[in-house]
Amino acid sequence: MRGPIAPPQVPLSVTRADAFVDLVYDSRDRLERRWPQLAQVDFLVVEVPGFGPDGGEGAVDEESVPLGRVLPAAGGHRDRIVIYRRPVEIRTKSRDERALLVHEVVVEQVADLLGLAPESVDPRYGQE
Repeated sequence: MRGPIAPPQVPLSVTRADAFVDLVYDSRDRLERRWPQLAQVDFLVVEVPGFGPDGGEGAVDEESVPLGRVLPAAGGHRDRIVIYRRPVEIRTKSRDERALLVHEVVVEQVADLLGLAPESVDPRYGQE
């Protein structure tokens, strides 16, 4: 017999990419309770910088690879926050580490968008 190993509702069938998107949305939902204006912001996950909705704007230097980016509203698009999946995954070893780093990156990008310090966006920033 051929077919999926596990039914779709079982966590085993969730891909790494889907699990990552869930982490981003969990962080967004957590912050949206405190900052309702985030409901008007699109949160996107892109594999690596230079591809996808950011259109490859801004060269990635060889020294550092961005983990996220804010794209201000333009051309009929709302404000967007882009999180780069592969650079975040490479910097983490476990799901817990990944969840923590994803949340920190989301907080930093939201802070940049709102013009605030990350600690103002989430008082627990940097403490976990």
